[in-house]
Amino acid sequence: MLFSLFEEEIIHESLELNYYLNRGTESFPEAITYFPDLQTYNLEPEKYLNLIRKARESVAIPVIGSLNGVSDSGWTKYAKLIEEAGADALELNLYFVAADTSLSGAELEKTYLDVIRNVRAQIKIPLAVKLSPFFSSLPNFAQAAAQAGAQALVLFNRFYQPDLDIEALEVKPWLELSDSTALLLPLRWIAILHGRVQLDLALTSGVHSSRDMVKAVMAGAAAVMSASELIAAGIPRAAEMLQEFEQWLGEHEYESVAQMRGILSQKAVASPSAFERANYMKALALFDNRL
Repeated sequence: MLFSLFEEEIIHESLELNYYLNRGTESFPEAITYFPDLQTYNLEPEKYLNLIRKARESVAIPVIGSLNGVSDSGWTKYAKLIEEAGADALELNLYFVAADTSLSGAELEKTYLDVIRNVRAQIKIPLAVKLSPFFSSLPNFAQAAAQAGAQALVLFNRFYQPDLDIEALEVKPWLELSDSTALLLPLRWIAILHGRVQLDLALTSGVHSSRDMVKAVMAGAAAVMSASELIAAGIPRAAEMLQEFEQWLGEHEYESVAQMRGILSQKAVASPSAFERANYMKALALFDNRL
């Protein structure tokens, strides 16, 4: 999985190129010399497409591109360009913070579904959709996303929260790496969705060890993603985690990953209510027992 190409990058770079292509063109006939050298002036999106091409030539594993945006605009054409660059699949990362009081949840969900349909219409490769956890009824939207053309869901998008500088009176960006506690939210929803929607489910956020990977698969995940752990410990950590995962399977006599996928999903466990409201009271009881 490659990092995301952001909608803002496409819009910003396109506007910038348009500015340079048109600057001074009405000044005199020789204004053609104002054009930038297109051999050296590349849009950021073009660099991203080149990265996909190079990655596809360099590795034997699937290369998955990612688009980060939410508007129903021309940037969706880059889905097709990513496919043409050689990507084996595409992740559509729907990252949007709803701050408009006039925008209803139904309207926002319709926008999401329109984007999924438009991107699906552009490509033939598999399409995964990365969601935030902020839905009134996530199972319902997951089903609608499948009907709109998604083939997988990635749960969940982490919204990076800004901080406040009380001395400079400024809002400042803030990035904090996850830890294993962040696993619990996507773990719960993958367990709920597994077997209920015709979608592959990928878990991201909070994966820092082979045990986290085992939990994700037992909940029903078809894929497990990790970023913070690799940022903190380095890329070789990925190989270590995979080796530890395989060792765990052998020690517990699992013949395959498929054998344990979903064995702790809501549909499979003896007490399905543990994933719903009943779990709230049990958690409080556990806290009381510690006092």
